[in-house]
Amino acid sequence: MLGWIIALLAIAAIAALFGMNSVSGVALSGAKILIVIALVILVLMALGIFAIA
Repeated sequence: MLGWIIALLAIAAIAALFGMNSVSGVALSGAKILIVIALVILVLMALGIFAIA
């Protein structure tokens, strides 16, 4: 998941440099959603509610 987040942030940065604001916004929104999901999973793992075998 971390690889996806980094890839989306890179796409957003490159698209912003080339002036493609809509592509940049979509990539940034996707990265934000994945960051929230990763943080929720991290909190659940810290509380012992969710475990990855």
